[in-house]
This record gives sequence, structure tokens and C-alpha cells, in this order.
Amino acid sequence: MTASPRLSPALNVVVGAAQKAGRRLLRDFGEVEQLQVSVKGTGDFVSQADLRAEETLRQELSRARPGFAFLMEETGAHGRADWEWRWVVDPLDGTTNFLHGIPNWCISVGIEKRIGEDRTELMAGVVYAPALDELFWAEKGAGAFLNDKRLRVSGRRSLTEAVFATGIPFASVPRKAEFSAILARIMPHVAGVRRMGSAALDLCWTAAGRYEGYWELGIKPWDMAAGLVILREAGGFATDPDGGEPYPSGNIVVGNPVMQPRLRTMVAEGIAAVSARAASPEATG
Repeated sequence: MTASPRLSPALNVVVGAAQKAGRRLLRDFGEVEQLQVSVKGTGDFVSQADLRAEETLRQELSRARPGFAFLMEETGAHGRADWEWRWVVDPLDGTTNFLHGIPNWCISVGIEKRIGEDRTELMAGVVYAPALDELFWAEKGAGAFLNDKRLRVSGRRSLTEAVFATGIPFASVPRKAEFSAILARIMPHVAGVRRMGSAALDLCWTAAGRYEGYWELGIKPWDMAAGLVILREAGGFATDPDGGEPYPSGNIVVGNPVMQPRLRTMVAEGIAAVSARAASPEATG
């Protein structure tokens, strides 16, 4: 797709970098059976494609904005500790999908600004899904877009019509009991729950009205930085299960203005139920 004329200079930089990295990823995606893959952990893979995409993004973004710091999935933090602006980058969100030939994967780049000694704010984000030819983008106060079309969250108000997205914990993740308790509270009341394998795209698809909401526990800052800006600029709400700011804690519940409070309540109830069981005399004795 071509970049929108509405893009600011800063987002033009991001879109250009993401499209350059995306072209290489698409070539690798077409030859996925030849990729050499190393295992980072159960269900969490890193490929040569992942690392090449991150390096492309680092080079392109550094060239355009040399004073910006980085927080990157594969290589961590770069730049000054007292940064004013920072790129938050996931070069390939949905790596397992990518390695299995499933086209639901993306590049995610958020722009974060330090606005106080201990406070930052997410100012803009780009999420590019090359295999789907979808570019989501937003700047704080300027709206959210898919390619060149303005985004709004779903207007559905009934849980029986709602479809929610989530991420299922991997086998080694210690929050499986909470996930099961949350899912048990949600499933009887909704039209469906989807697990598509990319947190960044789950946020964007909620922004686009494809889902009524999305929740997940324990995701990383680079999974959500860009998508949160896009979701909020599309009229969505985002908190953690306790109603606080989800970034960068990693516990997130988002949705349209009607669904998000309901979903948050069910998520919080599931977490509380597991905590209560763990604290009971039967559990401890």
C-alpha cells in the first residue's frame, strides 16, 4: 500500500522503515520452510527473519531520528538513559504464526515521550501487517487509521453479540490458572473468543471494530505500545484489570466504551478467584 498524505513527518519515517523491513519479511515468509530457527523458550521462537527485521528498523529509524532511544524486543534498550523520545519496537509480533505460514503477523513501532521524571506517554504508533496489506497508524489527538480509512471501535453493546480476543498462555507461563478462570467467566456470555497470535494486531482489530474487546496478562511493552495509541484514538478504552494504566505493566483489558468495563470486571473476578483459592487453608495445608 502507499503511505497516506495525512501522515506526519515522524510517522512517514516509521512507515517507510516498517515497509522496508516488511518487504524482507515477506520474502522470508515465502520461504519459511528454509528459515533457521533457534528456540528462546516454550512456544517462543526467534528466527533470522526476526533479527534482520529489527536491524533494518534500527538502522532506518536511527538515520531519521538519531537522538531517539530504542526499546526493542530482541536486543533490548539502546541509547541514552535520560532519553526524551524513544522508539518501542517489535520487529515481528506473531513469530509462531510466521514460522507456521499463518499470515497473521506484523511489525509494531510505538513512539514514547518522557514527560516527567517517572512518567512517559505513548504519542504515536504504526502496526504494519505485510502479508495482509494492512497498515494501522495513529497519533495522539489525530485519530486512528487503517491504510487511509478512519477507524472507530465497534458499536455493539450486547455481550451475546460480542467477540473478544485474547492470548492463551504458553505451557511454561505461570498464569494458566488465571486464564482458565477468566475464560470460564466470559465464554458463557459471549458470541466467541478468538486467539489469533499477535497482541499488536488484536489491539488494532479491536480498534477497527472486528472485536468488541481484548484481554491478556503479562505481555511486553513492545507488544502493546503502538496498538494502544491506535486503540485509544479509535475511541477504545484500555486499562489493566484493576482499572489502572496497562502500559508497561503488561496486564491489559481493552474494548469499546460499553464492553471494556464489563470485560474488565470478568477478568478481575477470574484473577481474584485464583488468588482466593491459593490463599485458602486447603491450598496451603
